[in-house]
Amino acid sequence: MEINLIIAIAIAVAAFFAGAVPAWLISFKKGFAHRMKIAESEIGSAEAQAKKIISEAKSKSEATQKEIIIEAKEEIHKLRTESERELKDRRREVNKLEQRLQQKEESIDKKVDNLEKKEEKIQSKLKDIESKLEETEVLKRNQLSQLERISGLTQSQAQDQLLTKLDNELVHEKAVKIAAYNNQLKDEADEKAREILSLAISRLSAEHASEATVSVVPLPNDDMKGRIIGREGRNIKALETLTGVDLIIDDTPEAITLSCFDPVRREVARIALERLIIDGRIHPARIEEMVEKGKREVEQKIRVDGERAVMDTNVNGINHELVKLFGRLTFRTSYGQNVLDHSVEVALLAGMMASEIGADVRLARRAGLLHDIGKALNHEIEGSHVEIGVDVCKKYKEHWEVIHAIESHHGDVEAKTVIAGLVQAADAVSASRPGARRENLDSYIKRLEKIEEIANSFEGVEKSYAIQAGREIRIMIKPEVIKDEGMVLVARNIVKKIEEGVDYPGQIKVHLIRESRAIEFAK
Repeated sequence: MEINLIIAIAIAVAAFFAGAVPAWLISFKKGFAHRMKIAESEIGSAEAQAKKIISEAKSKSEATQKEIIIEAKEEIHKLRTESERELKDRRREVNKLEQRLQQKEESIDKKVDNLEKKEEKIQSKLKDIESKLEETEVLKRNQLSQLERISGLTQSQAQDQLLTKLDNELVHEKAVKIAAYNNQLKDEADEKAREILSLAISRLSAEHASEATVSVVPLPNDDMKGRIIGREGRNIKALETLTGVDLIIDDTPEAITLSCFDPVRREVARIALERLIIDGRIHPARIEEMVEKGKREVEQKIRVDGERAVMDTNVNGINHELVKLFGRLTFRTSYGQNVLDHSVEVALLAGMMASEIGADVRLARRAGLLHDIGKALNHEIEGSHVEIGVDVCKKYKEHWEVIHAIESHHGDVEAKTVIAGLVQAADAVSASRPGARRENLDSYIKRLEKIEEIANSFEGVEKSYAIQAGREIRIMIKPEVIKDEGMVLVARNIVKKIEEGVDYPGQIKVHLIRESRAIEFAK
């Protein structure tokens, strides 16, 4: 029973599967075909859309390509037009240059023709002159032959007789007279020069004080030092920056030292600091105001000092620009000597010496006052103070003798006028007064080294020593190289080279020493 039930169930299941499987396969096949149709339709629409996009892109690229080609053609046309225009301009310029060159060639040809004609004329004249000279020589020879025939002596014999007779009669007398005349002239000139210089020096009594590179400003009390320094040093920094001067605040009671090699800046700082101390309000803004006032006061002093120098020397008609330059000299020094006072002194000395010898006193004073005007200008102008002074005086139409005195007062140019010689002498007198000038140690040492270097450069010099503050040099000579008779020539050559290569005050004595030594040792 149970077996039959199981068999029946199995048969039923088998029958179900036998009917269901074919039905499922049929339905699956129908669904797959439908989906295939849908996919094919979608693919066809995608291909159509792709073809449409490709055609649109091709049309756009063709349009863009056409636009680019059109723009390129326009640019090429523009460049071609510009190049053609430039080419035309160049051709026009070349044509002009060719015309100018042709004109110049024609003018040169004309000049060459003229020169050739002149040369032909000169050649013809030279031929005429040569023929005349030949005729003259013939006449001269004829006359000499006639004279020789008449006198019975040849030309050389006659010359020998005349020269012998003159030598016998005049040699001794000529030598005596020349020596006496030279001695007399030298004595009179030296005596007269000493007299003129002594009179000029005695008539002018001028003070001399060496210029310093520092100034001392007194303070009412030591508390003022702190106020001048200011908070974190701002006041002293402002003052040093605006004036270019170093303020030295040390242990010196109630005083501040201003240090600067430029006397103009030092004077401005001194005036500004003194006014700040009196005013009491010390801060950067007030410092700037006082420095500006100090600069204006110094400019006023420059103008006043220039006018005073012109009035003191009684020199009239000087250009007002030169008067301003005179004022600047009050802040210039030469070896510690104030240049403005030195110029005034040279003007007065030159005028006094001119009055003694009967020269033009006003012109001598003018030249003496102007001789160092080149020192008033700063380093921005190239050249020595002599060259600058000559250029400035030429610019303002000064007298030619004044300009010559300026260019020759240091011996750069030979003095050819009396005024130039007077200015040289007055300048030397003013500079050589005791206490008038001091010499820098470095330049003093360099001068001594230069003198010894010049002496040692000569062959046969063993060693040289500059002594007497450079006023004498003693030179040891090698006896085997230079003989006694050659020492004079060596000394003269050394002197000449020292004069050409060294600047020095006064004169230098060159002393040559030659000695032979023989040394042996007894054993």
